[in-house]
This record gives sequence, C-alpha cells and structure tokens, in this order.
Amino acid sequence: MSELRYLKEVVTLQLDVEGCIGCTMCTVVCPHGVFAMQDGKAAIVELDRCMECGACAKNCPVDVIGVEAGVGCASAIIYGWLTGNEPSCDCGGDSGSCC
Repeated sequence: MSELRYLKEVVTLQLDVEGCIGCTMCTVVCPHGVFAMQDGKAAIVELDRCMECGACAKNCPVDVIGVEAGVGCASAIIYGWLTGNEPSCDCGGDSGSCC
C-alpha cells in the first residue's frame, strides 16, 4: 500500500503516544495502514495515507487519537460507498460533486 498517498502534510491526525495503552485497535480499523505498533504502543507510520475517516479515533478506548473526521472529500467518498450514490462533498459548482 506504499503507493497510496493523499495531500502531503495536511492531515489533522494526531496521536498522544504517552497515553496509548497498546490495544492495537487503531491498527485493526485503519483502512490504509497509517498505524503500526512500536514498543507496545501505536505509532503513526504513514501519515499521508490518512483519509481522515475517523475510525481510529472512534475506536480508541482511551481517546488518545484526534482527527477531524469528514474533512475534505474523504467523507463524501465514504458516504457514496455506503449509500451507493455519487460522492458529493458540497465544495461548490452546480453538480454538487467534486470528487
């Protein structure tokens, strides 16, 4: 998956490593392999792969992961997959679709 990248260095994802309890949930739920376990704690190893879906933050039992889920077109793409509709991130234009 090393070829998958979004915009460089714009992701809102943050991790408080000190507070991590090593449950591995972030590594399990992240669809793009952003996290890995290092020395018994989570680490962000591929920041630019993050699409800000929020799965990691929602599943972290100690709330040490922060991300502005739904930022940009990632939310629209996921919504499109789930509903079977065309993605629409409402970022202007008459069509309503920019993704």
